[in-house]
Amino acid sequence: MTTAIDDVTLHQLLGRIIYFHILFIDPVFIPAQERGRGEACCNHRSNAHQSSVYGLLATTAWTALDEIAASLSGHHTPCPHRDGNCCATCRVATAGAAIADAWIVTEHRAYQCQPPGDHVRQVCRSVAAARLAHAFAAQHAAACPALASLGPATDSPRLPSRENLPLTGELLALWQDRLSSAHSPVVSWLNHCTALDDLHRVLETRRNNQ
Repeated sequence: MTTAIDDVTLHQLLGRIIYFHILFIDPVFIPAQERGRGEACCNHRSNAHQSSVYGLLATTAWTALDEIAASLSGHHTPCPHRDGNCCATCRVATAGAAIADAWIVTEHRAYQCQPPGDHVRQVCRSVAAARLAHAFAAQHAAACPALASLGPATDSPRLPSRENLPLTGELLALWQDRLSSAHSPVVSWLNHCTALDDLHRVLETRRNNQ
């Protein structure tokens, strides 16, 4: 279990995901044409009796990520059963993967870049799923068998940087060392923008000044 101070930091970082999604991503999000297909969670795959969505996730701030992910058609790949008995930690992992995937695709489109490659998208999905699920499991003592199969939560040269994809890059960076911002708010130039067009203008200005 985490400490009270750790809990405050985690809630601040969760709030930042929700705020950024509502402000930047949701207004311009375009659903993917094909629906994603997910694997069964721990509880439906092996009857693991892990903490469930109704038993744990629904009572925490993390449920907001699940609600966001459910709106990301084509990026969300939840357990096919998708009910209240699903493993809570697995649900956080699939939510994190969906959010990272939707963000990287949306940012590429907004900045008029070539679509991200499948491998880059998969790396982002995997890292986001691992970092968020491990944080949730640590906060609520809800480790599950799937954590070992999520892959490393470590950094990768394939991950987008904050300089190229500010939202996706910051999402992944903040959750890599989620307690590094304890005792202080997250301060970045993103706090002064109100739309993806603003971010695009800043990126273009920076490139022209190099």
